[in-house]
Amino acid sequence: MSDTEIPQPDRVEGAPHPRETVRLFGQDRAEQDFLSAYTSGRLHHGWLITGPKGLGKATLAWRIARFLLATPEAQDDGLFGAPPPPETLGIAPDHPVMRRTLALSEPGLFLLRRSWDDKAKRLKTQLTVDEVRKLKGFFTLSSAEGGRRVVIVDSMDELNVSAANAILKLLEEPPARTVLLMISHQPSRLLPTIRSRCRELRLGPLDPEDMARALGQAGAEVRTDEAQALSALASGSVGAALRLLNHDGLKLYADLVRLLDTLPRLDRPRAIALGESTAGKANEPRLDLVLTLMDLVLARLARTGVTGRPPMPEAAPGEAGMLSRLAPDPATGRAWAQIAQDAGDRARHARAVNVDPAALVLDMILQLHKVA
Repeated sequence: MSDTEIPQPDRVEGAPHPRETVRLFGQDRAEQDFLSAYTSGRLHHGWLITGPKGLGKATLAWRIARFLLATPEAQDDGLFGAPPPPETLGIAPDHPVMRRTLALSEPGLFLLRRSWDDKAKRLKTQLTVDEVRKLKGFFTLSSAEGGRRVVIVDSMDELNVSAANAILKLLEEPPARTVLLMISHQPSRLLPTIRSRCRELRLGPLDPEDMARALGQAGAEVRTDEAQALSALASGSVGAALRLLNHDGLKLYADLVRLLDTLPRLDRPRAIALGESTAGKANEPRLDLVLTLMDLVLARLARTGVTGRPPMPEAAPGEAGMLSRLAPDPATGRAWAQIAQDAGDRARHARAVNVDPAALVLDMILQLHKVA
């Protein structure tokens, strides 16, 4: 397999790679936190960029990397004084650093990510210590160039134990003029000693307006009502929203809402058709999405019962009425929450033992039918 054909583990299907994403929407606070540290002269050597998947963590890491590599270090220019501090992480689109990072040919940058396993013909499941050891050669070669050096780790959650310890050693004894930008979707699972040696930039979910702009930048133009639904279903994650769009997730969720709206008199033919639509290896992405959306609608049912009102905005036509009818009080909300946990456990077990997908989906719907 050629280099251009190898899948990139740090790229969301259907979206540009984060290094190709010029603008970052909805994360102004994180950008300003980094700029404040930079302009104050307190630039830490280790930065942990955190938050759920799909919020733009890798995009922010690439923006910071380009900024650091393209921005001269502040110096007093004598009579005229130091230049004004930068107000943005953006650099000119025709800057040499921009061109080199797009081509992955920037000598001051090292991207640490899972590699391709030629023997197994797939991406490795973990980021190994062998990949981390390649940094030694990078530091040796880049030291001759002078200037800053930047390492992007995408992601820290995929490090095996030996690789995590190697990164910890780098944080304990950082090479001169080097900044590590480390992406983590679940920072609580990292070594406490790694977290304690980093400054954190935490990203938050996108609102519908920023969601629409981010999706537009990724080449997916959506209407205002679609952006609102996607923001609700994807919990403000652009990556999750793109997954929904790629697999017709909005229509699938609307179909699921209409099916649940037939409860307690379940429309069995519609339930069977939904299950059968997930059968076969080619439909594995659809099965994953159906299970994800079922988890989501159960969570929204539980929230409706406990809070006394459905989440807004609606993620599908008629959703609010269905949620209010099936979860009219806190006791019902708690029952739906228990079913959500039980259904999730049953689904994970069924996937582990290769239960027929159609049977799995139908079984989950029948469990909902019992509660209703």
